[in-house]
Amino acid sequence: MTSPVPAGADRRIYIDKQSPKAYHALVQTSEAVRAVTADAGLDRVLVELVNLRVSQMNGCAYCLHLHTRAALRAGDTPQRLGVLAAWRDTDLFTPAERAALALAEATTDATGTAAQDAAYAAARDVLTEDQVSAVIWVAVTINAFNRVSVMSRHRVRAEQ
Repeated sequence: MTSPVPAGADRRIYIDKQSPKAYHALVQTSEAVRAVTADAGLDRVLVELVNLRVSQMNGCAYCLHLHTRAALRAGDTPQRLGVLAAWRDTDLFTPAERAALALAEATTDATGTAAQDAAYAAARDVLTEDQVSAVIWVAVTINAFNRVSVMSRHRVRAEQ
């Protein structure tokens, strides 16, 4: 049995297609952030973990699909990706990854100043200033892409 389509869901505009100049600017930002992460010495797996955790928080199926594949290509394991939502409850993540995930969560849920301060302090203990900045930029950028996909209702199609 399928769920009924919510009113208006079939009328969503793919804002990336409707406003390609704005979307292209976001893609350029993403490319700049990718260079910043490389310059800061951040491992691609760590970056994809941040992309995935933020996408989990935002409920973005499209970005979860895209970045799960990217994380696997970068060398992450299905086990780690499967428990990512509960990263605090496992020893599978390195101190740098844990610091980056906490900082990404604090960036995404910007309502808790105390949580932000704690995440920032923990990140400063493990990451360089360039890495802290890069992680925040990754979180900011994937948050923007999440919103484009969620508001456009980008679909994940079954793989063959």
